[in-house]
Formats: sequence, C-alpha cells, structure tokens
Amino acid sequence: MSFDHEAQVGDGLPEIAISAEGLGKQYHIYSQPHQRLLQMLYRGRKTFFQPFDALQGLSFQVRRGETVGIIGRNGAGKSTLLQLLCGTLAPSTGNITVNGRVAALLELGAGFNPEYSGRENVFLNAAILGLSREQAEARFDDIAAFADIGQFIDQPVKTYSSGMYVRLAFAVIAHVDADILIIDEALAVGDAHFTQKCMRFLRKFCEAGTLLFVSHDSAAVTSLCERAIWLEHGRMRAIGPARDICKEYNAEVYQQPNGVTAARPRPQPAEPASGHAPAAPRRRPQAIDAVPQEVFDGRWDRLADTPLRNAMTVQAFDAEDGFGTGQMRVRDVFLEDADGTVMASITGGEVVSLVVRYVSHLAVDSVIVGFQFKDKRGQILFGDNTCISTMDEPVPIGAGETQECRFRFQMPLLPAGEYAVTVSVAEGTQVDHIQHHWVHDALIVQSLCASVSTGIVGIPMLDIRIDPVGVTTEGAA
Repeated sequence: MSFDHEAQVGDGLPEIAISAEGLGKQYHIYSQPHQRLLQMLYRGRKTFFQPFDALQGLSFQVRRGETVGIIGRNGAGKSTLLQLLCGTLAPSTGNITVNGRVAALLELGAGFNPEYSGRENVFLNAAILGLSREQAEARFDDIAAFADIGQFIDQPVKTYSSGMYVRLAFAVIAHVDADILIIDEALAVGDAHFTQKCMRFLRKFCEAGTLLFVSHDSAAVTSLCERAIWLEHGRMRAIGPARDICKEYNAEVYQQPNGVTAARPRPQPAEPASGHAPAAPRRRPQAIDAVPQEVFDGRWDRLADTPLRNAMTVQAFDAEDGFGTGQMRVRDVFLEDADGTVMASITGGEVVSLVVRYVSHLAVDSVIVGFQFKDKRGQILFGDNTCISTMDEPVPIGAGETQECRFRFQMPLLPAGEYAVTVSVAEGTQVDHIQHHWVHDALIVQSLCASVSTGIVGIPMLDIRIDPVGVTTEGAA
C-alpha cells in the first residue's frame, strides 16, 4: 500500500491528476476498550477485533481538468475515499497517486485550531496548503472579503457557527491556487447567498481545475460534474457519465422500501416555527392568459390550514453582489401580485410579476432586461429576457431616465429550500450586447414547504382523478 503525492504545480502537471489502484481501507472494531491493549500484547497471535472494510478494491483515474462527482448512501465510503485522496488517512491496501496541489473542504472544522482566531487560522491553513507567509498576507483581504464574516475574523473559531466555519474554510481553499479541489457535503450548511457564491466559484474553477465533489444531491452532481462514481458498501458500484450514473442511482433509491420516496411527508405540529412566515391566506391563484381556464389545484384548499401547505417568503432586494459597466444600474427588484401589491410571501401557483427597476446614466437605443431563477446549487430553473419581445421595436432609454420591466408568469411550486433571483440590464441584441449591471441574488425566495410537488419544480394540476376502464382477466383467450 502506498500514497504518492506529487506537489508539482503549473503546466508541468501530468495528464492524470488522480490515480487509484486496488484501494482499500479497513478499520478494527473493538467491542471493549481493553481489547485494544490485548491486541497489542498478543501482537497478532490472537484477534480481538471485528474487521470492517470501509473501502474495498477501488480502481479509477481522474484526468487533469475533469470534474467527478461521488454519490452513494450514508456509510457507502464517500468521506473515507476523500480522506484517502487528501492524505489524512493511509490506505490499508492499494496505491494512490495524486499529482498537484490539493485543497479540500471536508468535515466542519477540519484543519482549524478552535483556540485560534479566524485570522490566525487563515495563515495556518494557507501554510498547510503550501502558501508562504508573504503570499497569505497578500491574499488575506480577498479571503476575508470572500468569507464575509465581519469582525468575527478576529474571534476564536470555537465561537463560530457551522455556517461561519464553512465560509472561512471555503474562502481559504478558493485562494490557494489549487490544482485539485475536493469538496464534501460541507456546503449544505451555508446560506443561500454564500452557497450561490461558492457554486459560481466552482463552475469557474471547473474550466481548468480538477474537482471531486461529494453530494447526496444528484441534481448538483449532474449540473457540476462530467463523470460520477457510485459507491455502495465500500465498493464501486458504477462509474461513468454523471447523468447516466445519477439516473441509475436515483432509480434504485426510489425503488427500495427504505429509500427516499415521493410519499407525503409526516405531518408536523401546525404551529409554525419561530421566525417562519405565518400561514398564507387561502386564495385561488389568478389564471394566466395562455390557459383557457382558471389554473387552480384543488389540493390547495385541503392543505392551506395544515403544516403541508406551500408557503414562500421573499427577502428584500440586495444589489451588493454584481458586475457590469455601471452605466445602467438596477435600483430595485420585487414581486407583485395581480393587483400590483408587493409580495412578501407566495403560495405558489398564482400569477406574479417580477419587477426590475433601473436607471440609466447614458442614452441607450436598445435596452435588454433579463432574469434567472436559481436553486441553492446555482442551477437555473427558469428565466427569460426582453430580447425577443422587443426585437421588432427596441426600447430606448435616455440619460437620467428610470424604467421598470415586468415579467408576468405563473409561479411554480417549489420544494423546500432557498432560491435566488439574478437580474441584469444591458444594451444591444441577444448575440451582441454590453452588460451594464448584472446582480447576483437580487432576491432570495425561501420555500418553507411544498408537499404537493415533486421534482426540481412543481406545476399546479388542473385535475387529478382515477376512473374505471373495465375489467381484464389475465390468461383469458
């Protein structure tokens, strides 16, 4: 067994970033603490433990610049594999070769001294990851800005929340010029703004770097990764294109009785938790023009006064995270109902208008406004822009003028979680334009419960019923 870590960086790296051959990891499980001492005294002449193979016989290669997802149930060996690749665990059998500088985000707090401040831990982690003191000092301001934990950067990390741990740890690995990034499930604890920032960084890193990404979210793996490795009981069940592997994995999970199912969630106490929005008022969403009849899902009335109701809250506009020339600026973004009232909560299924208000500091002949609705992993669920609707009659704007653009649509039903709305204003055409102001995460929409829908988004059902169609006798001639 061996672990070979080549610390080369730059263009001199081999084509193969990671190579594993016959990789295995065995743990010794003792039923009583004193059995460890007996095992040492007997020196192998007698066995006092039960062997547990966390990994067995894994062989694979990851090419330079490739993105690979690792999926599997809890206990499949995903985290053990990552620790072997990082060198924090030694393999029991097999060989590993890693070519390049590795930066990893594993379990919360890994690599941090809880007694040190965040600032001190930045320099400690930077040194562990191969940066000199001078390099770490030169990048500290960028690291602190990325983490965005304010004055807590000078507080002991033992006082940090799990989200603050992740912010600081990710900020460090994002600024060490790593050739290989290894990310475990740690991003699951981040808030929507920070998770979106991390996903944007990962997508950019994937253009040239090598990424190993562990997640229970197969949609995130499919979105980020080219290939996927499916682990099951410590063995490699399958390896191949991420979409195909995730499809097979999901099919098996849904078919097993103890797996995740589309069954209705167990009812919780009807009283909402502190800080959650109150129950949304019962009302029938207004029909969209393109639908010949009112779009109303009959299940809404039954669920409106239960914990299974669909409820979404909308946070206020935030323009801090963005880019562009600055010649046009987004001033406000909000959601309106059919009566023109600004919405602080949504039930899903109703017709809403996304309003983008912007000002121009120069005369523009053809304004383009667009938006994207993303989930927590940065996947675009839906979006649109004004290019096609204004193709024949471009909309101008004068210097100092303010305009509003409204996108009217029927809000889908959203599974529980946080969602971000990105907006932009530009000038030109669909294929040739100047981006004046692109605002990441202009709005955050939090869905508290979405029991009616399954999938990435849900749609209101016009009708659901079961009708008899006759009787069939098997084996009849």
